[in-house]
Amino acid sequence: MKKLLVLILLLAQQALAQPFPSKPVRIVVPFPPGGGTDVVARTVAPKLQELLGQTVVVENRAGAGGNIGTEYVAKSPADGYTLLVASAATAINNTLAKNPGWELTKDFAPVVLLVLNQSLLAAHPSLQVSSVRELIALAKAKPGQVTFASYGNGSSAHLIGELFKMMAGVDLLHIPYKGAAPAVNDLLGGQVNILFADVAAILPHVKAGKVKALGIGSAKRFSGLPDVPTIAEAGVPGFEGGGFLGLVAPAGTPRDAINALNAAALKSLALPEINERLNALASPPVGESPEYFGKFLRGEIDKWARVIRAGNIKPD
Repeated sequence: MKKLLVLILLLAQQALAQPFPSKPVRIVVPFPPGGGTDVVARTVAPKLQELLGQTVVVENRAGAGGNIGTEYVAKSPADGYTLLVASAATAINNTLAKNPGWELTKDFAPVVLLVLNQSLLAAHPSLQVSSVRELIALAKAKPGQVTFASYGNGSSAHLIGELFKMMAGVDLLHIPYKGAAPAVNDLLGGQVNILFADVAAILPHVKAGKVKALGIGSAKRFSGLPDVPTIAEAGVPGFEGGGFLGLVAPAGTPRDAINALNAAALKSLALPEINERLNALASPPVGESPEYFGKFLRGEIDKWARVIRAGNIKPD
């Protein structure tokens, strides 16, 4: 009996001493398959699997604007084996959602900032403007008459538009849609004047001449449209309204697990084939430390909280 107890203790110690990871890792995408968040996760996951030496599974848990998957990960064991792809929607919902069942800076530990999603201010050709400055002048001359589409109340496209209104000092009429596809379709049809869209979603239509690219909403110009200035360059100094995607783990996850995941992600993002594919998606890779991502998250939460309160924005 004594020998059996010693054996059990030894096995338990060996299990505890196993380096991370010793079993499959799940990456939860809180949105349906096929969207930008899902594509980025599935681009990075195979290399993470190779570098970690364990299976890495991408799992979609969509619903409630991302809150269902987010809450699921928040309540998962803090062992590094269940991760969440956090996004601008997560930072926005931290303030916008009513009783979401989680708090981003309290219930999660940052792992790595994967990419920055670049945004683009696009206009229908019928709108008689060819630059951000001309758009601002038109909006000031006709307050409330220039319409901007979004993917829905409280969506990143909506919040970027509200940030533009605040910083440019203009009154635009918000037209919410139920998702990106109908918003883009109505921009193409001329039912709305402008849209702050993810570059990847609108780029084919820009290249086909169906919409005009007025300005990049992100901090840097997009390499695929090098002649299009940033909105900050084009008339709204300091404007930055892009998105992001990063990995977070449940709060309390051991530091060695976070370090192992961060190191694997950095190596994956640095690979030429991954770097090239992410840039083609207008989602340039970032990387950096967990501390860097934590500071970045706090800045995003604060920025969107100010916009939500100033615009008195309510969820659908």
